[in-house]
Amino acid sequence: MTIDLEALYVDLHEHPELSFQELRTAAIAAGHLRDLGLEVTERVGGTGVVGVLRNGEGPTVWLRADMDGLPVEEQTRLPYASTARGLNPQGTEVPVMHACGHDMHVAAMIGAIEQLASTTGEWSGTIVVLIQPAEEFGAGAQAMIADGVLTRFPRPDIVLGQHVTPLPTGIVGVRPGTQMAASDGLTITLYGRGGHGSRPHATVDPIVMAAATVMRLQTVASREIDPREMAVVTVGSIHAGLKHNIIPAEARLELSLRYADDSTRAKVLEKVERIVRAEAEASGAPVPPTIETDHTLPPTINDADATARLSAAFDREIGAGTVLDPGMFTGSEDVSWFAREAGVPLVFWFWGGVDPAVFAKAQAEGTIDRDIPTNHSPFFAPLLQPTLRNGVQTLTVAAREFLD
Repeated sequence: MTIDLEALYVDLHEHPELSFQELRTAAIAAGHLRDLGLEVTERVGGTGVVGVLRNGEGPTVWLRADMDGLPVEEQTRLPYASTARGLNPQGTEVPVMHACGHDMHVAAMIGAIEQLASTTGEWSGTIVVLIQPAEEFGAGAQAMIADGVLTRFPRPDIVLGQHVTPLPTGIVGVRPGTQMAASDGLTITLYGRGGHGSRPHATVDPIVMAAATVMRLQTVASREIDPREMAVVTVGSIHAGLKHNIIPAEARLELSLRYADDSTRAKVLEKVERIVRAEAEASGAPVPPTIETDHTLPPTINDADATARLSAAFDREIGAGTVLDPGMFTGSEDVSWFAREAGVPLVFWFWGGVDPAVFAKAQAEGTIDRDIPTNHSPFFAPLLQPTLRNGVQTLTVAAREFLD
């Protein structure tokens, strides 16, 4: 029986789930893997799924796909656009959307395993499938590792993964070395002294403190880091106050920091902390601010030899000119934890999901940033086909290249 991958993708897209809440998605993925003959274990690292396909002697190849959605309200106007709602970690109801393509990742994974399971006479070794939760939290890989994924299942000889991205369909983007940036997520709480909005002189206003802090943080990358080094400091959210005439007692900032290496990371973290504490002191804060690290992601570093081998396989099996070097992405991923903890090579690549004609037009007009929605945009929607077929093919080619 052939799996209807398009129907699977549409179903997953219509029913996204937030990080560590992917119960429905995990159950669907586990069911398909079982039907394909894999040994399946659920609830690994919370909601993660691990499938094992043993086929004689040979290398052990880990294939990873992430499955969580994002708190984004979809605006694609697709007939299968998500209208789902969910509760974020703070207990607030939010819209949920597959704004990063993880639904495509899961569907492509199931399609690739279907092909590999039906051609076991052509390869030997062991495939371990990871359907990983909570990539958007930067916590899912570590949760699966903490739950013994490296000891409970066959250890990898290589870890492979892929991500759909706004490149033209038919293009694969991969490079040796640093493919994606390292990242830290910080939560900063600024403490003031609350009071009536009519008597600001009797308070220490944490909203003003937060505003000054946000503006000053913009100088870290632009004025304190060598322009030849990559650094990003983004304040992604501000939370303070409940009513127009009440000055609150505290304000919370959530920061996303990005860098290419540990040296720049140390500089950025030091400068962010210095600014936060200095602005609090300048505002007369009664209590020093707190700075909590919510997640730390290492750079995604592709093994040079394995990347060269896989690039050649893509060119050979998919077509010459398929592979390009997309440069280092400033986004971050947690897939590399698996390879790092196992001490094995990683290759992580991107495959295109944009109509080539649409992409070429935007490129010619210099409007790619405006007209081609990126991951995490409410308008992000990969072209269903041939994106899905291409994702199945790239993952299948990659797995076979590293199996006997």
